[in-house]
Amino acid sequence: MSDETRIVDLEAVPENGSYRFTAEDPFTNETELILVRCAEEPGVRAWSNTCPHESQRLDTGDGAAMRDDAIVCPRHGSHFDACSGACEDGPAAGTTLPGVELAVEDGTVHLADDRYTFLHEGGVDDDEPGSTSHLSL
Repeated sequence: MSDETRIVDLEAVPENGSYRFTAEDPFTNETELILVRCAEEPGVRAWSNTCPHESQRLDTGDGAAMRDDAIVCPRHGSHFDACSGACEDGPAAGTTLPGVELAVEDGTVHLADDRYTFLHEGGVDDDEPGSTSHLSL
């Protein structure tokens, strides 16, 4: 894989929490995405950083809240499975987080989704891009 698709080293993705980054679609729209650990190969998943229920950011800069291998929406408490993105409880029940294709090679996470180009660590509106921390419940 090339350096252009590199997001971060796998070891930098927190065990409990998320790693937030910004990517660009073909129309130059910037989108926030999050990496979370998953028990299934390749050990990490990428999801849109937005709850489908009310467009609430899941990671507002301190890492997404996690409970029992699920991402927790900070607004209404819906739980999204870290591996499938599916929600079975709360106001977002029956929805699924939009996923993004990844590849892990030699301990490095790469963006493998043709719909996006990696821009930088951190969120869209961050003054100085950087990784997010490890908030958990």
